[in-house]
Amino acid sequence: MPIAGLRAALGFLLFFGSIAYSDSSESMLANGLTAPELVEYLGLNGHVEGGFFRRTYASDYTLLTTDDRERLSMSSIFYLLAAESPIGHFHLNQSDIVHYFHLGDPITYYLLHPTGELETVVMGSDVRNGQVLQLTVPGGVWKASEIPSEGPHGFGLISEAVTPGFEYDDMTLGYQAQMLEAFPQHEELVKRLSHAQPRVP
Repeated sequence: MPIAGLRAALGFLLFFGSIAYSDSSESMLANGLTAPELVEYLGLNGHVEGGFFRRTYASDYTLLTTDDRERLSMSSIFYLLAAESPIGHFHLNQSDIVHYFHLGDPITYYLLHPTGELETVVMGSDVRNGQVLQLTVPGGVWKASEIPSEGPHGFGLISEAVTPGFEYDDMTLGYQAQMLEAFPQHEELVKRLSHAQPRVP
């Protein structure tokens, strides 16, 4: 077969092979899973900021922070947003957090920087259209997240790696009054994605 013919045939196979791979990948990723099944299979519990989680790793190695506190060098969790709990409300962490997308519907992250700048990032598998598989949020940045209300899967699943390791003392939940005072220019977003008032124990 002439070289041109071989190239055409190879291009044909690669094109249709990529379609088949894409279809099978989507099928494999979705796999008919539901949010309640993931909660059960992964052993997840409700999270105070919304969604569901489980700590999967805590390093045995510790380090000293600049204020002489001994901390785990890293920890990691599964984190799930689902139709039953589709919003991760605004909160701020002191540690850096790296997020890794796994399964389901895209998750939109809203990042409010100390300068007041709003950054929006969509985590998901559609990298051709700008979705990302990995997202790093530095400590000191307010973060909220949500999945589409009528997404085809009804959930979005990620993992998070936190360094230094996560401690609840390092997390601040964002309440409307506090958030509106800091970010009045983002009133609509803040009201939608922050708790109205502190929860009574």
